[in-house]
Amino acid sequence: MTQQTPIGSGFGAASTAMEVVSGIDLSRKLAIVTGGASGLGLETTRALVHAGAHVIVPARDPERASFALSGLKGAAVELLDLADHRSVATFANRVVSAGRPVSILVNSAGIMATPETRDAEGHEAQFATNHLGHFRLTLGLWPALVSAQGARVVSVSSRGHQIAGVDFKDIDFRVRRYDKWVAYGQSKTANALFAMALDRRGRSHGIQAFSLHPGQILTNLARHLSPEEIASFDALDEEGRPIIDPKRGMKTMEQGAATSVWCATNPRLDGLGGVYCEDCDIAIVNEGGGGRKGVSSWACDPEAAERLWQLSAEWTGFHKI
Repeated sequence: MTQQTPIGSGFGAASTAMEVVSGIDLSRKLAIVTGGASGLGLETTRALVHAGAHVIVPARDPERASFALSGLKGAAVELLDLADHRSVATFANRVVSAGRPVSILVNSAGIMATPETRDAEGHEAQFATNHLGHFRLTLGLWPALVSAQGARVVSVSSRGHQIAGVDFKDIDFRVRRYDKWVAYGQSKTANALFAMALDRRGRSHGIQAFSLHPGQILTNLARHLSPEEIASFDALDEEGRPIIDPKRGMKTMEQGAATSVWCATNPRLDGLGGVYCEDCDIAIVNEGGGGRKGVSSWACDPEAAERLWQLSAEWTGFHKI
């Protein structure tokens, strides 16, 4: 297991996506950014395009995504619904059939604290979308990632993973009472564990994987929260504007996207895959409780990562890797 030890990247909590990609040349590289037409994903797309990459932005609503990306040369929109396994397969097959290597995959799309809902196969929606959808997508794109001979897969987790680990006995809340925050925390832990297991399998193919906490930023991800819940985060000032204080993790969109872009592009991370990052550096292990910097031990546990991989492979039918 790669150690969760900061490397002194030279960047920090206030760094922006454009700053961390400065001097990086992604010319002739193909990147895919889920959720890349809004919020943090949009800033990630902008930074990658700025560095010269061609970026595919898969979206459930291509018309809306195209409008958001209008004027951004180098970005193209394609149809994808992460909650629909047939849609994921169609998109992945189309990319692979095109024969172009995929150098960067940023799994940024997600849902948070939703009412209890399930996908067509009966899986809890946050786990199904945030983890299983990206598991299917990544493995569906595997041949294109391998052919890049140096690809990176970045999973946007969250400090919310500190809420809960993966309950392997009842992932889908069949027995326990549904709790939207526990479900969210479980899905974000799954993002981190997925990166660990993926990196182990990808090393011999030149594929590295990372997970990260972007920061506390009010985006469309909070659309299911009430005004009272948002107020409880102390994220808004007296006039209702977002408080920006990077040292406390409260960032702008540009700052929030920085760690994703850093994980996707920075050469200093070569050979250090499988780690969880924040503030543009590898994070420490946090044994002190929720809401603090670092990754919880349950989200960087190699045994849990392997258990999640095997279960995900069983549920999705991807057994080849």
